[in-house]
Amino acid sequence: MPVALSYPGVYIEEIPSGVRTITGVATSITAFVGKAMSGPTDEATTVFSFADFQRRFGGLGYDYPMSYAVADFFGNGGGQAVIVRIYKAPDGSSGKGQIAAGNLTLEAASPGKWSDGLSATVVPVPKNTTTDQVAKGFGLAGAEDLFNLTVLLTGANGQVVSREQFLSLTLKDVPGAGRAQRVDRALQSSQLVRIPLKQDGTPNLPSSLSAQPAPPVGNAAPPGGAPPVGPQPAPAAPAPAPAAPTLPPGNDGGTVGDDDYLGGAADPNPKKGIFALDGVDIFNLLCIPPSARGGDTTPKVYQKALDYCQKRRAMLIVDPPKAWGASPGTGSGAGQSTLDNLGLTGPNARNAALYYPRVVTPDSLDQTDTFVPCGLVAGVMAATDAQRGVWKAPAGLDAALSGITKLADKLTNDENGVLNQLGINCLRNFPVYGNVVWGARTLRGADQVADEYKYIPVRRLALYIEESLFRGTQWVVFEPNDEPLWAQIRLNVGAFMHNLFVKGAFQGQTPAAAYFVKCDKDTTTQNDIDLGIVNIRVGFAPLKPAEFVVLQIQQIAGNILT
Repeated sequence: MPVALSYPGVYIEEIPSGVRTITGVATSITAFVGKAMSGPTDEATTVFSFADFQRRFGGLGYDYPMSYAVADFFGNGGGQAVIVRIYKAPDGSSGKGQIAAGNLTLEAASPGKWSDGLSATVVPVPKNTTTDQVAKGFGLAGAEDLFNLTVLLTGANGQVVSREQFLSLTLKDVPGAGRAQRVDRALQSSQLVRIPLKQDGTPNLPSSLSAQPAPPVGNAAPPGGAPPVGPQPAPAAPAPAPAAPTLPPGNDGGTVGDDDYLGGAADPNPKKGIFALDGVDIFNLLCIPPSARGGDTTPKVYQKALDYCQKRRAMLIVDPPKAWGASPGTGSGAGQSTLDNLGLTGPNARNAALYYPRVVTPDSLDQTDTFVPCGLVAGVMAATDAQRGVWKAPAGLDAALSGITKLADKLTNDENGVLNQLGINCLRNFPVYGNVVWGARTLRGADQVADEYKYIPVRRLALYIEESLFRGTQWVVFEPNDEPLWAQIRLNVGAFMHNLFVKGAFQGQTPAAAYFVKCDKDTTTQNDIDLGIVNIRVGFAPLKPAEFVVLQIQQIAGNILT
């Protein structure tokens, strides 16, 4: 800021440079929406490895195709995924199992039969001078108001999968530091259990913990005398303990339908299902595996998801319907009709890509089975982005598919040619190279459409530039709309585009041939200024994949003149 000149001498003033670096956004954060064994429902949760997915959502499950897609994603180079678990609660129940620890009732943190492996123990804190002082520091009467809680989750093989321990808990509501130690508040950080709520929304806590006296050991003397001698009458049978209340078990829920993916029939956007991704800052790829093993994701869900991807500047990876069988049609008419049944048409189809066929994968929970390829393809895209950049087509001999046994259909070149002209990307098997991705077209990639976003890398590069500039130009809002601002915009946006040019993202030997950035009196007229509008025009020459390689071979005739 300018300094006040008051005394003769030298003054230093810092002048802003006008440089505001635009950082490119992520390109391969993949969202998965579907069923899982456990974990939060209708809530977007970020995981960074399959081990992380196992901790939060239970890992592989036979009836949970999404778990296999997530494993494929991380197994093929994926690095960050966003999981949205879909769950349909049974009538009259939350699906969350409950267990008893003494007279304290605990409820599973999320619905599902996984909670059948939960157990918990409550141990009162021993009463002594130290523990009394600790309890009084919490505002309690003494150590008798404190207890420790241990929660275990045991797997089907009897091994402990997870263990949580909470120390110095209380049932009392006390002010100050002790408030954080009340059991229902402390368990908010647990991934296994919670305190159930009453109908009025308050925690269901007993007034005090039940304590059973320890039974006498051996022939211990009764208080006040020596043990009796000679035969004694059999002790009276203890009074039967009151029957423990029956607690509800966990429930895996009902059959998931379209409304569960789309947030419900009454409100199409209640931030549930795919719309739970509203809580995520950014995602680039969306996978929606079927809800049942060997099933299909319905066209209705795909259509709504495609509209959502268009709004979020993301790509939808579409799996081939099971009804396509061994091939969606060897003739162009048959192939086109089966593709039209999905209803993924119009300009928004630029943001979708379909891959055929399904894949046969060794299942650690069973024998080999057939699965959808969306997780595999998303992982290949992530690996390609990291190694080459988002402008490189995620296809070719380097785009190998890892962790699968074979493809459900081994296509010939002619079959591949028919599907490629329709914008259907093929997964192929080649000797030596194995199984690879062999297609890079969007669902607007049919030859007859002649769309400018025919190719996946071109569309993904455009989305990358759009999102990066959208975030990197927020500082422009409310700035004085005149030439100094326009010059700053040209400087910063131009620097971002030039960096992409240097990395090889565009065609052209010079920056002028590769991209342009315009923001001046020609793009922003006086009428625009009066309306509070500044127009920035950015153009780029994208690289397009060498889809067809033509080798021209000619025989050289002998020299007939000699």
